[in-house]
Amino acid sequence: MGGALAAAASGCLVAEVSVRIVRYAVDGVRHYGEFEDGDARIVRCEGDPFTGLSLTGQVDEVGDVVVLPPLERPRIFGFAYNYAAHIDETDRDVPEVPVCFMKPSTAVIGPGDAIVYPADGELIHFEGELVAVIGKEARHVKASEAHEYILGYTCGNDVSDRIVQRRESAFGTLLIGKGQDTFAPLGPVIATGLDPSDLSLTTRVNGAVAQSASTADLLLAVPDLVAYLSRYLTLLPGDAIMTGTPSGVGPIRPGDEVEVEIEGIGVLRNPVVAESA
Repeated sequence: MGGALAAAASGCLVAEVSVRIVRYAVDGVRHYGEFEDGDARIVRCEGDPFTGLSLTGQVDEVGDVVVLPPLERPRIFGFAYNYAAHIDETDRDVPEVPVCFMKPSTAVIGPGDAIVYPADGELIHFEGELVAVIGKEARHVKASEAHEYILGYTCGNDVSDRIVQRRESAFGTLLIGKGQDTFAPLGPVIATGLDPSDLSLTTRVNGAVAQSASTADLLLAVPDLVAYLSRYLTLLPGDAIMTGTPSGVGPIRPGDEVEVEIEGIGVLRNPVVAESA
C-alpha cells in the first residue's frame, strides 16, 4: 500500500495504481490519507499529493474526522456544452471552439458542506461533472501525453445561477452566475488510476435520479481538454478541470440534497440551505 500511494502521489497518474486520496481534519489539523476498509478508516499520510505522500502508520476512524474538499483553494477551469445531449436541452448549436470559464477558488466546498441558495436567487441549477486534477505543471501538452500530468479525478457540481448567467452571457462574460461562494462542491476523494473515457456519472436530487450518463459521451475527452488549456496557459499542480455536464440539469431549492456519484470515485453529497439574512 505504501508503494502504491507513493506512486499515485508522484505528480502523475500511474495507470496500474488505484488509490482514493482523502483530505481531512482531526481536531482542526489537516491531513491527507487513503481510505480503507470500505471507507470506514483512513490511513494517515505526511506531505501532499503534489510533492509526495508517505504513510505515517496512524489510522483515523472516519467518524472522528471532518472530510474536507480534496483540493485547497484550487484554480477551477470549466467547460460548457461538452455533452451533445446537454447542448440539445439548452437549444444551442455545438460550439465552434471549446467554451471555457473559471470559478473562483472561494466557491469550493467539500462533502457534506452546504450549497447556499442566494437570498436573491431565482433559478439555481445543479450540474454533476467529472473533475480532472492536475498533478504537475503542464504547458503545450499533447493529448496523447495528458495522462502524465493528471493526478486523478474527483466529483464536482457546477452550481449555476441561471438568471445571472444568462444576463452575463448576453454581454460575453461569465463570473457571478457560476462563481458565487459554495457554487463548486468537490469530493469526496481524488481517485488515481482511473480511465476517464467511460465512467458512469449519476446525479440525484433528494434520492431521485436526475442525470445518468457516461463520460464516453464527452464531445472533448479529458486529454483534449488538458491539451487545449495547456496550449494557451500553464496548468499548475492542484488545478481542477470540470469537464462538462450531461443532460438532465435542473433546479434545486433550500431543503434539497444533491448527490453526484461517479464510478471509481464515490458520492459527493451536499445539502442546500437558504442564505441567512
